[in-house]
Amino acid sequence: VVPDVFVKQTMIETYQKSTDLPETIPVFPLDGALLLPRSQLPLNIFEPRYLQMIDTAMSSDRIIGMIQTDSAIPDEDPPALCEIGCAGRITSYAETPDQRILITLTGISRFKIIAEVPSAAMFRTVAVDFGSFDDDLIAGLGEEDVDRDGLLTAFRSYLDANDLQADWQEVTSVSNETLVNALSMMSPYQARDKQALLEAIDLKSRAEVLVALTTMAMASHGAGEDGRLQ
Repeated sequence: VVPDVFVKQTMIETYQKSTDLPETIPVFPLDGALLLPRSQLPLNIFEPRYLQMIDTAMSSDRIIGMIQTDSAIPDEDPPALCEIGCAGRITSYAETPDQRILITLTGISRFKIIAEVPSAAMFRTVAVDFGSFDDDLIAGLGEEDVDRDGLLTAFRSYLDANDLQADWQEVTSVSNETLVNALSMMSPYQARDKQALLEAIDLKSRAEVLVALTTMAMASHGAGEDGRLQ
């Protein structure tokens, strides 16, 4: 069953323009994880450095950046980071008896890393520029340009190939922005493909990248022996 990620999102109204966002943020490098504006990403935090990061964020503006490592620059310590990530605000928080923290991040805006900031903390902090992504703060921008039918056709083909089901009443009721971003986040593609989805210039382009990735996966792998995409 497809995860229930088709939830109605609302923008965090605190952030109306890029200058409302901090100039430095802690970052959580996590390859394959994708956060997009006004979408929600649940995270299970257990490593000491990221527990410290969450504690620090909760005591300030509750903002952290999701970022992937740059596979084109191997063997660095700490690993090189991709230039573009997405900042999110911690909008739910729970502690567990075994000292884990369960949070939900709600995406605010993408950012470009300017430089890494030296810190005595266990986690990494970067100086960022949000100015190139002012449009991320406008809910629903470009929805009318999305080929919704083409996107849903590709999604249905993927489900059929993998013997998965979706609540089509829910899927068809959500906005184009929620649909595109939710499908991008739940897609099973590699980290470099997730980065391409993140860096797509607008919602229409992101939908086109998603359809292209799905079409290529179906064409190159087809249905495996178990009827699933490999």
